[in-house]
Amino acid sequence: MTYNCVRQEGAITNERLEVRLDPERRWKLTKLAEERKAPVSEVVLRLIDNAYEEVLAERRRVGLARMLNAEVEDVPGPDELSRQLDGTHDLPDLY
Repeated sequence: MTYNCVRQEGAITNERLEVRLDPERRWKLTKLAEERKAPVSEVVLRLIDNAYEEVLAERRRVGLARMLNAEVEDVPGPDELSRQLDGTHDLPDLY
């Protein structure tokens, strides 16, 4: 794999990536492009974006599962919670 950066006025605007494909993968990529009526480069970019979104979605699923499986104490009723908070945050008399 090789990478080439295109610089325009000091900013990187695009990178060129060279990937070597075996004949079967090249054939599959060509068929995808034909099916979508899009250039091969656009298909590759969409595949990257979709794969990245899948990774993020999996992270969200794992995080949600962890939250759902977390053991949480029973939350006290409003009166008990108020009493506990008052006791925790007692301020000294200023006068």
